[in-house]
Amino acid sequence: MNSLIIAGLLLVLLGLAYQTGWSKSRALATAPINGVKVHSRPQYHGALVAIWTLVPALIILGLWAWLGQGITRAYIISQLPTDILAGFDQSGLNAAVQRIGALASDYGVAGDIAPYEQSAADALRSFQFITFLAIVAAAAGTAIVALLVARARINARLRARNTVEVVVTGLLMFCSAVAIMTTVGIVVSLLTEAIRFFSFINPVDYFFGTVWNPKFSTTETLDYGSYGLLPLLTGTLWVATIASLVAVPIGLMTAIYLSQYAPRRMRAIIKPVIEILAGIPTIVYGFFALVTVGPFLAGLGDMVGLDISATSALTAGLVMGIMIIPFISSLSDDILNQVPLAMRDGSYGLGATQSETIRNVLLPAALPGIVGAFLLAVSRAIGETMIVVLAAGNSPVLRGTPLEPISTITVSIVNQLTGDTDFAGPQSLVAFALGLTLFVMTLLLNIVALYIVRRFREQYE
Repeated sequence: MNSLIIAGLLLVLLGLAYQTGWSKSRALATAPINGVKVHSRPQYHGALVAIWTLVPALIILGLWAWLGQGITRAYIISQLPTDILAGFDQSGLNAAVQRIGALASDYGVAGDIAPYEQSAADALRSFQFITFLAIVAAAAGTAIVALLVARARINARLRARNTVEVVVTGLLMFCSAVAIMTTVGIVVSLLTEAIRFFSFINPVDYFFGTVWNPKFSTTETLDYGSYGLLPLLTGTLWVATIASLVAVPIGLMTAIYLSQYAPRRMRAIIKPVIEILAGIPTIVYGFFALVTVGPFLAGLGDMVGLDISATSALTAGLVMGIMIIPFISSLSDDILNQVPLAMRDGSYGLGATQSETIRNVLLPAALPGIVGAFLLAVSRAIGETMIVVLAAGNSPVLRGTPLEPISTITVSIVNQLTGDTDFAGPQSLVAFALGLTLFVMTLLLNIVALYIVRRFREQYE
């Protein structure tokens, strides 16, 4: 509720500030002083006043978000009786603070409520209400003062547009930096924890081991088990390869049909139906693979004399391929439709048939986007978990055939992080090594895709 009030207050202040700056700028434009034209348009003046109004309010709210929890904790501790406070250690004090906070928030607590707890909770509730009003009043007051100051600064020669563009550029750079730093943070966290894992397990045994059998060791035995990557890597590649063999040709052919051959009315029906596949939860695909596709493949194998397990890499790959068809078909269809019509007309004018135009003009022109769609689909297949959990058998054994149960890297990450984890031994730290392996695999896919695009891309003036 408090967050909604603050958001509403900020929206009201922004609207008021923008309207104030816009109206004064319009007045200057309609009645220029000494014939001086207004440098910036009214919307820039309105945006500038809105920025001036928003920044002080955000600073105050940000400071409270940073310091408020510590101030609230200190206030709760100050409400505890001295004799009760002396009997707490650090963990007991933390538990008491959390308990009083829960009472003040009306969440309820287990057990009987001591009188001092109820008294502290009542005092905390009043303190939170007063501080909330004080923070809201301070934010609104500083925002209004800043609004008045910004409005007073508006004149015909104020370069509002330049200032607003600088602020917007800085905001865009900040957003880009957040994306980059997030990637860097993920890589650093994976790398540091993976290095800790390799302090327990030899990297050679990890990258070239053929047995995956983690164990929770004791200080006496120090038997960590086996952490061979090859069974998981093989299972991941089996599933991703089968899914790609299913999704890539079907998705690309579907995109070509929808963009070049299908009548408009049929396209309007088929494309939404295909895109519905992308909205189905992966757990539904996994259940479908477990109860329908797996038994069907096992029965089909019995008919032709093959021993196909109901839970296997083949089952998971086929269902995953169906799942990622919309990623390829929809993206490739949009990319093919973006090829300039003049290129197609020129091909037809030179006597090429429709199939020749598609093969020699459209596909080379759309190659970068199509490769990007393929890469997205393959990355989706490599990182999928739920379908593999239900349909692949969760058997981390090195297999030479996709007809038997397997396990993948993502499934093993889930298994190792399920339950209580302290990240003090290789049993939990191996998840970071597996995550780093997936990251490297995706990076290699990007490098290969970039090479293919540069090697076969057709450039047109």
